[in-house]
Formats: sequence, C-alpha cells, structure tokens
Amino acid sequence: MIVAIVDYGAGNLRSAEKALVAAADDHGARVLVTARPEDIRSADKIVLPGVGAFADCKRGLDSLPGMVEALEEQVLKVGKPFLGICVGMQLMADLGIEFGTTRGLGWIKGRVVVLDPADKSLRIPQMGWNDLQLKTPDHPVLGATKTGDHAYFVHSYHFVAERPQDVMAEVDYGGPVVAMIGRDNLVGVQFHPEKSQHVGLALLGRFLAWRP
Repeated sequence: MIVAIVDYGAGNLRSAEKALVAAADDHGARVLVTARPEDIRSADKIVLPGVGAFADCKRGLDSLPGMVEALEEQVLKVGKPFLGICVGMQLMADLGIEFGTTRGLGWIKGRVVVLDPADKSLRIPQMGWNDLQLKTPDHPVLGATKTGDHAYFVHSYHFVAERPQDVMAEVDYGGPVVAMIGRDNLVGVQFHPEKSQHVGLALLGRFLAWRP
C-alpha cells in the first residue's frame, strides 16, 4: 500500500510524514512525499497536510501543474481514501475568508472563517489541547477514540460546515468549533494528529486500515 503525502510547500509536511511512517509500520504501507500528479494516481491513499493561511496553501496547491485535477480524479471519481490535516482539511471547503475570499476545493460544503469565541478572554489562535466531542463515534477512522480524548490544535480560522451530517467531531472554544469533518471516502481533521500523541497516531493507523 502506498500512502501519498502531497508536497506543496506546507509547513508541517515533515512532521506529518514522520507520524504516518510510524503508523505505517503496522500496516505494511509505504509513505511517499510527492509533488507529482502521477504519484497521486498510483497511490492507494492520499494525505493533504497544511499550516498557515488558507489562500497561501491554495496558491501552493494550484502551483503544481495537474495536481488539483489529479486529486479530484482520484479522490472524487476513483474514491481513494483521503485525509486532510489542519489547513489541508480547510481546503476541502468551498471558500476561505481570510484577507479576501479564496476558492477551496469544494469537496465538503462550507466555508473557513476567523475564530470568534463568545468568551473574549480566549486567545486567538486556539493553541494547545482540547477535548474532542464526537458526533459520529461509529466512524471507522474514529474507532476507539472517545468523547473527552485530547487533541492538539493550532489555528485562527475554522471550518463552518453547511451540512451537520458532515461534522464528525467538535471542540468547545467559546462555542462549538469543528474538529473533524468527513463524508464518503473523505476525512479531515483540524487538529494535528502528529502532535496529538497516542490519540493522533491511533487515528492515523485507522485511516491506513480504512476501506470506505
């Protein structure tokens, strides 16, 4: 099994690679970091990491000739399992509203807007550990993950999903904030599984084992 990590200049690329390599040892998988659309076509699973601004990440992805087309073909048409991490998850939205409006991939209906917690004492970005509140606890990628488990977040913008059924988990940060989204063969996490210790590594392992 080949797991392709899309390399488009995202800042957390190496830490995501290291965590996936650790998880892959138990699944006989090979992790491939690539900027080549042909590698996406030959991979079995696809991971899109990302940190920073939505617009910058989308520009980086668009700058790779044929990459967006290969992703849409392999993820949406072929149905390969896909995992978006942090801004990689946010890019699945229709739009990102950050210093203007940037079109996302449009795979899960919604938009990415600035965090605006009701409790104004809460700092932006949300940085640190928060308790997951599961909405779809039976999803195979969540597996043994349970409400109350901790995950590590660093973000100033969040995904506002148009359809409640696409929200797999939330956290409370002055109000509900989407922590995980998904539909069909797509899953995305706002938190960093590579920084979330056993919870994150177990989730990556279940993604590798997932057969949607």
